[in-house]
Amino acid sequence: MDFRRRDLMLALPAALTLTSLPALAAVDANTVYLDTKDGRITIELRPDLAPKHVAQIKKLIGQHFYDGIVFHRVISGFMAQTGDPTGTGMGGSKLPDLKAEFTETPFKRGTLGMARSSSPDSANSQFFICLADSSFLNGKYTVFGEVTGGMDVVDKIKKGSESDNGKVDSPDKIVTMRMAQGAK
Repeated sequence: MDFRRRDLMLALPAALTLTSLPALAAVDANTVYLDTKDGRITIELRPDLAPKHVAQIKKLIGQHFYDGIVFHRVISGFMAQTGDPTGTGMGGSKLPDLKAEFTETPFKRGTLGMARSSSPDSANSQFFICLADSSFLNGKYTVFGEVTGGMDVVDKIKKGSESDNGKVDSPDKIVTMRMAQGAK
């Protein structure tokens, strides 16, 4: 379910005081809304797993870097990749590349991972959303978040050509990507 802080406050028992609300603020601080033409995808960032990657994603979101960027590589039954301003799969932001923050957290349906080149320390701005469990990625890519709402929207992202490694003609795009705090 997708609750906003106000909704949660209304649902809290009267015995709870404002001193118990910092945990709610932390949830909002790591919640992202990624809007597509088909609707909203709610993402929970995981700074406990990848603090440097989450910090970079938040910085890029704050710069509106992801607005209008296409899902350039989408493979049915595997993943949807975005975050390249050139739309080719070869580009990134002007921020420095990141050192890998690999964990044992499994890549399952809805997991967000950072895309990279053959170098483990080359993640920058590109990321992917798993459309299905992908255990072969475990421990080889950085997990930095998970979809908590809107997987039906993720499933509607236009798929690419199987014969061309998922390259998408006339791809869907991110309309806006914002932190939940301050978003509409």
